Amino acid sequence: MAIEFYDVRKREKVAVDEGNIKKKTYTRETKAGKIQTRYALVAEVDGSKLTKFVSQADWEALDRPLAD
Repeated sequence: MAIEFYDVRKREKVAVDEGNIKKKTYTRETKAGKIQTRYALVAEVDGSKLTKFVSQADWEALDRPLAD
């Protein structure tokens, strides 16, 4: 199954095979002191690093390894 990413350099959507996708989380502290976690899928296609932010449910449902 392929997942669509948006390639900023090509300015078009790119379909990436699930085998080339890894999961990643971004965590930060807001000004109010609240911890915010964003869930993303990352891939590299033709030298371009692609990132797609997804919901926590979609992130957990995808069985892929974590990115470094």
